[in-house]
Amino acid sequence: MPHIAIVSDTHVPSRERSIPDWVVDEIERADHAIHAGDFDSNECYRRIVDLAGGPASLTAVRGNTDPATLELPRTATLEVSGVTFVVTHGTGSPSGWHDRVVETARGETDRESNDDLLAVAGHTHEIVDTTVDGVRVLNPGSATGASPADRATMLVATVEDGSLAVEERTD
Repeated sequence: MPHIAIVSDTHVPSRERSIPDWVVDEIERADHAIHAGDFDSNECYRRIVDLAGGPASLTAVRGNTDPATLELPRTATLEVSGVTFVVTHGTGSPSGWHDRVVETARGETDRESNDDLLAVAGHTHEIVDTTVDGVRVLNPGSATGASPADRATMLVATVEDGSLAVEERTD
């Protein structure tokens, strides 16, 4: 049963000095990690890669504050036990964020159905777990509690035979 750590918006070092120890523990424990952008530095990206156990164990996308030298895709897709995760940052105005994220997820797959399609995005620093037009949308908030978040948050997903369970973690 794969265990996936989902984080975003670490913003190290511009808004926060480091990733909290409890987030480090969750990423190290996971079978795979997802980062939905805004690492904020190449150093933070390398730290997350190391915590995940190497680049093959991390699915990551570029956020709007990531340096140009951080060569990551704008979207990435991960298949785990029958569930398709489409990861994007969700850049843009908070207005329409949900719809933009769903449109991006649908555009990255050629599936007839939204069954088992999961959109993961960041940007707003707010925890989201909702369904929009048949697509489940997740936002792990900010793993460091970077402003405008009021606390550090992340999500942990467990996938088994196409079934997904998601839990919020916070400090």
